[in-house]
Amino acid sequence: MNWLSEVEVTMEKGLLEKTGETLAHWVAIVKKENIEKHGEIIKFLKADHGFTHGFANFVAHKAREEESGPTDDKDLVLYQYKGKEGLLLIYAKLLTEINKFGGDIEIAPKKASVSLRTQKQFVLIQPSTKTRIDLGLKIKDKEPKGRLESSGPFGTMCTHRIQLTDISDVDDEVIGYMREAYEASK
Repeated sequence: MNWLSEVEVTMEKGLLEKTGETLAHWVAIVKKENIEKHGEIIKFLKADHGFTHGFANFVAHKAREEESGPTDDKDLVLYQYKGKEGLLLIYAKLLTEINKFGGDIEIAPKKASVSLRTQKQFVLIQPSTKTRIDLGLKIKDKEPKGRLESSGPFGTMCTHRIQLTDISDVDDEVIGYMREAYEASK
């Protein structure tokens, strides 16, 4: 389990201990009240139910997340890996290696994937199943071979894909393909 998941689990346990009710119960209460704004949810929970600010903020985030989906880059990534937390180490390793290429890389989380680009997208990281990350690469005029497959589910967004199921899959070969895609994107 990663540290972000651990924080959420700790908050949920604390909420149950403090109030005697689950997170799902409090999210349902908020929805029943039809309160949409984050600050108003916090005020409601503090005033009407005696919440501390921390627990009220946590419930407000969770209630709004269910309504509108994730709201910022960190939330988008957490949303992608919900139920797939075991893949976060692979994701972190990919970013660590890619960040060594240079400071000109933009990391752009989306709802289902993370796009990495300079002038153009060169890598797409997508947790496709609970046990696999699909690493999309844009390397023109390169024949797929071995682990370097055709783009598969990425269509025209990428030219190739590599399936990653373990942190050890992020080896010199994969790093080399990512660097090749990075250099071609400039």
